[in-house]
Amino acid sequence: MKKASIAAISLLLAISILTGCAGLGGQPTRLLMVTGGTAGTYYAYGGVIATTLTEKLSRVEITANTSGASAANARSLKNKEAELAIIQNDVLDYAYNGTELLADDGGMPTLRTIATLYPEVIQVVALESAGVASIADLRGKRVCVGDAGSGTEANSRQVLAAYGIDFSDLGRVENLSFADAATAMQNGTIDASFTTAGVPNPAISELKASTDIVLIPIDGAEAAQLIASYPFYSNYTILDSDYEMPGVQTVAILATLACTQDLNENTAYDITKALFDNQPALAAAHAKGELLSAANAVQGVSIPFHPGAEKYYKEVGVIN
Repeated sequence: MKKASIAAISLLLAISILTGCAGLGGQPTRLLMVTGGTAGTYYAYGGVIATTLTEKLSRVEITANTSGASAANARSLKNKEAELAIIQNDVLDYAYNGTELLADDGGMPTLRTIATLYPEVIQVVALESAGVASIADLRGKRVCVGDAGSGTEANSRQVLAAYGIDFSDLGRVENLSFADAATAMQNGTIDASFTTAGVPNPAISELKASTDIVLIPIDGAEAAQLIASYPFYSNYTILDSDYEMPGVQTVAILATLACTQDLNENTAYDITKALFDNQPALAAAHAKGELLSAANAVQGVSIPFHPGAEKYYKEVGVIN
C-alpha cells in the first residue's frame, strides 16, 4: 500500500477517534444569554440562572451578558447573536407577530418560549386628592403612560382600551420614566401613573413615603376582556403588605426565558428540566427564584414553546 494511502487512512482513523471522544463528553455546548442593564433584575437573575445551570449541566455552559433588555434581546435572538434571552412575554408576542413597538421588525417567527420566570405587574397609582377610584376615572386626568415606545406605554394603551378609553380621552398624556413620574406626582403635576415592574417597585415605595396615593385596580369584566384579547396578561394581586396600603387586583405580564427554534431539542429540554430541578438553589441566590414553578412557567405564553421545553412540561403534567 502506498504511503499516501496509509497516511490518509491514519488521518481518517484519528478523526473518527476524536469525533467519538467528543460525542462521549467532549466540548460542552456554549450558549450566550442576553439579559438587561446592569442595575436591573434581568441581569442579576439572568446571571444566577446562567451560573447555576452551568454548574448543574455537565455539557452546557451559559454566559449571561448585559443588554438593552426585551426588544433588543428579541433582535439578538433573531440575528443569531445570542441563543437565550430574557424578554417580557408581551414584547415576545410583539416580536413574534411584528406588532406594537416591534412592528418595523416584520415579525420573528423563529422565536420560542422556554419558561416564564416571574411576574412584572401593571401598577396604576394615583394621587389620593385626584379622586380616582378606577381606571374609568382616568378620563380627563393627567396621566403618565410610561416612556415613549416602551412596553409600559403599550400596556397603558391596552389597559385603557379595555375600559373604553383612548389616550386622546386623557386630560394630558406624559411619557416619563418611573422615577420621573413619581417626582411629577410628588409635585402635583400629574394625577396618575402606569408602571410595569416587579412588586414592590422602589419608585412607588418612595412616592408612598412622601405622598398620599392609592392603587387603582384592573379587575372584573375589563380584566377578563384584556386577558382574552392579549393572552400574555394574567391576573395578579398586589397585597396590602407590598406597599403598606390597601392592595388591589390587577394584571401582570411575565419575564420569560426565550430562544429560537434553532436551539437543539435535547439542550432545550436539559435547560428546562434543570431550571425546575434547581429552583431551591435559584431561590437562595435571588429572590425572584422563589416565584419559579413549572405550573406557573406555562402561564401567559402566547407564542410556541420550544419542543424541548414542551417535552419537559408534558412529562411533569402541566400541559397536555
